[in-house]
Amino acid sequence: MISHTIIKSLIRTEKSTMLEPQNKYLFLIEKKANKIQIKHAVEEIYKVKVHDVNTVISPGKLKRVRHQLGKTPDLKKAWVTLKAGQKIDIAP
Repeated sequence: MISHTIIKSLIRTEKSTMLEPQNKYLFLIEKKANKIQIKHAVEEIYKVKVHDVNTVISPGKLKRVRHQLGKTPDLKKAWVTLKAGQKIDIAP
């Protein structure tokens, strides 16, 4: 897989910004990607050294639209821990 197809986006939430002093960043990931592919993609795109990758799949929720039931898609997220001294520059 190509690096830009593995990493969909960097997630910027209140919880994820509190993890930045610990060198942890939260990414939205392609569901079929494994931890090794995620590590190589982050290192290639952001030019940093990755220490650890933790992943989680958040199941979608049932939503009701008028009289029909629908479902939001499942999401795969990855918490990426960088090595000491490394940092991802995030422009506002």
